[in-house]
Amino acid sequence: MENKGVLKIYKISRWLYEHKIPILPKIIKMSIRIICGATIPYKASIGDGTIFPHGASGVVLHEEAIIGRNCKIQSNVVIGGRSGKPGAPVIGDNVLIGTGAVVLGKIKIGDNVAIGANAVVLNDIESNSVAVGIPAKVIKKIEDK
Repeated sequence: MENKGVLKIYKISRWLYEHKIPILPKIIKMSIRIICGATIPYKASIGDGTIFPHGASGVVLHEEAIIGRNCKIQSNVVIGGRSGKPGAPVIGDNVLIGTGAVVLGKIKIGDNVAIGANAVVLNDIESNSVAVGIPAKVIKKIEDK
């Protein structure tokens, strides 16, 4: 299933959830998991323009995750909680999260951030930054243009 198909299905399930129509959002969530191997809960908030290349293959989102506008979430990314503690990541606008990256806990990722492939993000990342590594560290600030 291509990217736009996954997001259309997510948006339908989100709309049903917001309008308190039971059961169908859960069925749709299960179909995304079966077809794409991804967990994209209808309770998660995903901004307009955000894309999941490769049909969201292997992506796992926490149901309380908030993802901003115009983000690019590569395959096998986990945006989740941390050891049963409450809260989930809040991802800003224009964020690139590389393949295999893991973003965990009640943290905030600022706007215009690039997170490298296989990075493990456990702390807030300021806007206009590039973060890589395990645990992820900011290696570069992006200049405003």
